[in-house]
This record gives sequence, structure tokens and C-alpha cells, in this order.
Amino acid sequence: MRDGPASAPRIIFRADASVRIGTGHVMRCLTLADALRERGAETLFLCRPLEGDLRRQIAARGHSVLALPTLAPGAGSASGSTPADWLGTDQAGDAGDCLAVLAGAPAADWLVVDHYALGQEWERRLRPVCGRIMAIDDLADRVHDCDLLLDPGLGRVATDYDGLLPDGAVALLGPEYALLRPEFAAHRAASLARRAKPELRRVLVTLGGADIDNVTCRVLDALAASQLPDEVSITVVMGPSAPWLEAVRARAADMRFPVEVLVGVGNMAELMTESDLAIGAAGSTAWERCCLGLPTIQMVLADNQSGIARGLEASGMARTVLVENCGRDIPALLATTERQNALLQMAKTEMIDGQSAWRVASLMTGDTW
Repeated sequence: MRDGPASAPRIIFRADASVRIGTGHVMRCLTLADALRERGAETLFLCRPLEGDLRRQIAARGHSVLALPTLAPGAGSASGSTPADWLGTDQAGDAGDCLAVLAGAPAADWLVVDHYALGQEWERRLRPVCGRIMAIDDLADRVHDCDLLLDPGLGRVATDYDGLLPDGAVALLGPEYALLRPEFAAHRAASLARRAKPELRRVLVTLGGADIDNVTCRVLDALAASQLPDEVSITVVMGPSAPWLEAVRARAADMRFPVEVLVGVGNMAELMTESDLAIGAAGSTAWERCCLGLPTIQMVLADNQSGIARGLEASGMARTVLVENCGRDIPALLATTERQNALLQMAKTEMIDGQSAWRVASLMTGDTW
């Protein structure tokens, strides 16, 4: 599908972010897009305008962005509870919008789709404008018409996709294919060295870019009720579109600990490296914490996080608390020095080296296809 042997590979991404969807889909696509651009690719994102989307951030990273038509009032808003609600239309409608905004543009070498509401029907409709299709998925719950599938789920095996992929499709499965920014590989050695002599001095709280249910304040309440000494410091990271940001800032100012609230950070690997314990959602940031060996108390904030949480709990890499019980369970986990030490000994780091984005980009732009 390229113009000639010297032309740059052209890669199109279809992913959305919003207050309800969160930022994880777009952020992992951005990580792959950065790696592809380093290999000379031209990158373009197709995104639906939604409350809390990341179109400005995508453009700030140097990638082209085309906006799909704005949805009718209420469609695709934070009020929806399923991926289909977040899409705001059906697969045929979304495909038609994508084809319309791409009309007259050169065909892409790859189309990368990362959306729980899009599958085989959408992918088939987009085939005429791309050479190959890559699907990023971690649910294994729908049929795909793709050439390459990436699913970083812990314990994921090929049989999970039996009957869901076309013959000849390549599947990259397991956390070793989690798409992490290069900064995590760069900080890995320093972070692991910090774990050699664990001590609980700094706690990192990061519960997603939006945290629409204000779980962060509940976690701060739980920490305030714990037996942690006053000199322990807490860092809270939130997204710029988080609806409860001011409430979190107010609660942080009233804590007995020094609490720093950071918004839209670009140095998450550094913050994780400098932390001794994380309290975080069991979403895509779980793989970042695994890469850096950061012990974690994890919480399931969306249905698709349940599998990750179960796998990390079973492997001993994290402890899970329920949102509704966090006021009781977080203080219990931190109640004694012995329990704190048990948490800090959880770091297991053989799973993820942080190099997967580069490996996947090399595969997509290499001569093996």
C-alpha cells in the first residue's frame, strides 16, 4: 500500500478517551505511535470529540489528529455504562465516519484499532483504506478481522482467541507485550535497586486519569485513618479532566501527611521509581508498576480490570482491595510494620522489561510482513 520503496510507513490509529472511557486506550496507542515515528512512520489518530478526550495531547506529541463528527447530545457521554454507549453509534456508523474523514487520503500501511466496541464488522469496512489491521484488545470477547492482535493480559493464551481471529493472524499475548513508554525501561534499574532495601516513606496514589467516582478521596480518607507515621509523604496523580480534582485538592490540604496533587504528569516512571508503595487501579498502569517492581494495593475500577487484578493477586505482585471496603482494608494492610514489610516484598520483575513498544513497532515496519 506504500507509494514506493522509499516512502514512510503510514499508520492510522482509531482510539478514544473520555471521562467515562478513561485515557488508557489512547495512551497505549500513543506509546506505540511514538515508537513507530522513531522508525520513520507517519502517524494519524482518528478520535471522537468527547468530554475529557486527549486530542490536544496527541497533537502536542507531534502526531496528526482528525476529529470524527461530534455525537448527538447524550450519545457517548459519561452517562453510558457499556463500550457501545461510549462509542455513541454502531460499528457501521463509526466506520462510515472514519471512511468519510479519510476520503481522498493515501491508504495506510497499518490501521490500529483500540476500542472495546469495535470488532470484525468495523474492521472489514475499513479494509479498503489500509494494508493491514492491528487490533489491541484485552477482553477476548469478540471476533476480529485483523492481521495482528496484541493482548497484554496476564495468563492470556492462544486458545482464548479460538474462533475470534482469522486464519493466519499473528497474536502477541501476555504482559511482555504491554506497551510502555521508553521512560519505564530507562528507570527500571534504579527502581529495582530501590526495592533492595524496602522502606515505606513515599506512597503514590493514581486511580486513573478521570476517577469519575472520586475513589481518590476515599483512599486519602483510608490513609488518614491508618497507622502510617505522619512523616510519610503521599503523591496523588490525576488527569486534567478529572471531575473531582478540586475535591481531592481540598482533602489533600486537610491531611496529616504532606500530600502533593499532580495533574497531567509527564514523568510517571520517575514518580513510580521514587515511591515505595502504590495504590492504583488495576488498569494499564499496572504494567508500568510491574516493570518498575513497585509494590501495589490495587483496586478494580472497571469491569475490564478484573482479569488483571486476579492475575496480579495470584502472582503475588499486588494486593487487591474492594472500593467499598477500602476504608477498612487499606488501614488493615498498613496496620503494623510487619504487614507493611510484607507489602514491600511483593516486587517481582521478571515479567516486563519495558521494551515491547519498540519490538512491536519493529515488527510492523520490518520486512517480515
